[in-house]
Amino acid sequence: MEGYLRLIPSNASLVSTYSSISTSWLLFKTAYNQVIPKQLQEYVFSKFRYYFNRNPSYATFIIEDFWCGLGRNQLYDAARAYLSTKIGPENHKIKVGKLEHHKNVSAAIVEGGKIIDVFQDITITWRCTQEEQGTSIDNWKSKNKTMMLQGQTPSKSSYQITFDNKYRGRVQNDYLNHVLNTYEALMHGEKVLKLYTRLDRYEGERWKSVDFRHPATFDTIAMDLELKKAIVDDLDKFLARKDFYRRVGRAWKRGYLLYGPPGTGKSSLIAAMANYLNFDIYDLDLSSISSSVELRKVMLSTTNRSILVVEDIDCNSEVRDRSKIEDEEQLQAKKHAKSFTLSTLLNCIDGLWSSSGEARIIVFTTNHREILDPALLRPGRMDMHIHMSYCTTQGFRVLAFNYLGIRDHKFYQEIDGLVESTKVTPASLAEELMKSDDANVALREVVNFLKRKKGEEDQIEEENKRQRTV
Repeated sequence: MEGYLRLIPSNASLVSTYSSISTSWLLFKTAYNQVIPKQLQEYVFSKFRYYFNRNPSYATFIIEDFWCGLGRNQLYDAARAYLSTKIGPENHKIKVGKLEHHKNVSAAIVEGGKIIDVFQDITITWRCTQEEQGTSIDNWKSKNKTMMLQGQTPSKSSYQITFDNKYRGRVQNDYLNHVLNTYEALMHGEKVLKLYTRLDRYEGERWKSVDFRHPATFDTIAMDLELKKAIVDDLDKFLARKDFYRRVGRAWKRGYLLYGPPGTGKSSLIAAMANYLNFDIYDLDLSSISSSVELRKVMLSTTNRSILVVEDIDCNSEVRDRSKIEDEEQLQAKKHAKSFTLSTLLNCIDGLWSSSGEARIIVFTTNHREILDPALLRPGRMDMHIHMSYCTTQGFRVLAFNYLGIRDHKFYQEIDGLVESTKVTPASLAEELMKSDDANVALREVVNFLKRKKGEEDQIEEENKRQRTV
């Protein structure tokens, strides 16, 4: 017994040992705080918490490219861009590439790849998943039959994020917003505008896109200078009034009607608007719409800060002014052929359905404004009516500078007189200017063309006079 008692340290020894340990701990803690960066400290502590939490409850978010049948999932694109900044030495296999007109080479994780991210002490594991290897296309289609019947093209890949379930709220709100904000910062100055189209009526609400690189700007389009300035001022005012629209209780959108004969630059003006605002374009062919339900889905699937374009809207029978259709048989035929109602279209652009997005512009074009239903033209639906007229002298000056690089010429006085007395489109004059790089030759072609047009118009006018006198 006495032998065992001798093994027990004395009180003085215990006090001395405790003092030594305390001093060492204080020295270690001081050195740790002064030498090791705070971010590394947080990372180490998060790892300790992760390993000592024996039974965590995990949650998983799945991010697919097409979300719940409502359109392109912006979070999918944001995740792809965000993860490109998180690829490290532990990722031995990555995808690399460079898009045309982008400044830098991009990187992406491969299917099956994994990235671990830490955000505010939360460990978040990303995985890029895909369909099982060896899955045939027929089995894949069968597996996703419901989605395909709804007009969706199911994705074969997605991103999954896994994390401790107790952080669900912070991940869903703070972290995913952090991913979106990082994506917007990465895309600043790199954005390539997109032109979205629906190829046929069997596409459902899904859009397909191509890069939109139309060179038109407000400096290059041939139109009256005062009208051009009025359009630019209206666009600037619209963009700056987000709080105003919210305060007065209106959806933040704007409608433009472009009307006038073919070849007067309606499409070029739309391109100039998109380039000026940096907005994507959705080109909607109403003849591809099979029902009012589909029209609502299509309109809802467009994104914020975009331009929805419906060209030649007068070609659709549902938007015609019924009071001007005199042939009852023709009216019945149009009713029988209709695919959606005017009220549905109006509700999408100016009703409850129109409040589903922000900073959206709707543009209708027509060659015949007079045949459109007045309900479609009132303010709040088509806020600004823009007459795309035949070429003016100011418009021709812009064309001549664009194509020949000149601001004045000896032929201008003669050309001005012919332009003012002749109905000629900017498109037809542009064709004449393209015939030669020599200003003298090109402008002589313009003069000859205008004289021929003037002669043809005078001849038609004389013929009309003779018919009226008979």
